Amino acid sequence: MKLSHLSLFICLLIPNASWALTSDQHQPIHIKSDKQHLDMNTNKVTFTGNVELDQGSIHLTADKLIVIRNSKTQQLEELQGYGKPSHFSQKTDDGKLLKGQANTLVYNVKTDKLIMTTNAELHQDDSVIKGKVITYLIKAQNLTADSGDGQRVSTVLQPDQVGTK
Repeated sequence: MKLSHLSLFICLLIPNASWALTSDQHQPIHIKSDKQHLDMNTNKVTFTGNVELDQGSIHLTADKLIVIRNSKTQQLEELQGYGKPSHFSQKTDDGKLLKGQANTLVYNVKTDKLIMTTNAELHQDDSVIKGKVITYLIKAQNLTADSGDGQRVSTVLQPDQVGTK
């Protein structure tokens, strides 16, 4: 799982941000939960109750986490986190902490896309982006925040973080 690099847009707004420890994606994934259910027919493992996922500096908490593997290759395909909200955090190469939350977090490994839905927020230092849906294409470093019906995307930038390099 690579919940990394959270956005070229934010990188432009918060200079010198290196999005995620590069070593995280090569670390084993550790998951703790109250319950676990494996469905061998669908290659899904569902973790429920106080779910905690750790991979390197990545930490995710959720009420429910679904891990989907490819039936032929057994490679990880998708992670789906659900909560009110689910939270994640990750350290960057420069030692800063990136934090996010949403009621639904879906990471597709093949497309390298993270979709945060309902009450989505991204934080680094004192800067924050909020919206109904935040979609991040990690390899392309392309972030889109959508406000939803009748709402607006909210962004708070701290002056000392925008202007310094």
